Amino acid sequence: MRSVPPALLSPAGLVAGFAVTRLQRHRSWSGLVAGAGGLAAMESCRRRSGGGRALVLGAAYAGALAGSHPLARRIGAWPAVFTAAGGVAVAARVLAQGGTAPTG
Repeated sequence: MRSVPPALLSPAGLVAGFAVTRLQRHRSWSGLVAGAGGLAAMESCRRRSGGGRALVLGAAYAGALAGSHPLARRIGAWPAVFTAAGGVAVAARVLAQGGTAPTG
């Protein structure tokens, strides 16, 4: 069974995490959702390309999450989230197609 591509999981985690904040007004729930999306993307990347690339994706995901906050002050909340999600999706796509993980 193939896993969901990290290029879909990573932006979905960021968008869903922010949507939870807007709907529930609880940042802790938002962090949980965004964190789960990031971890799922990393695991999918690990299965496809190995642990090193998964760690790089995790750093890119955390950077996108953190970077969306100051960006939101300039362009608005939702545009910042979508910009960060797009950037991390591109990074995930590049990292996940870079090779195959060893089986065993």
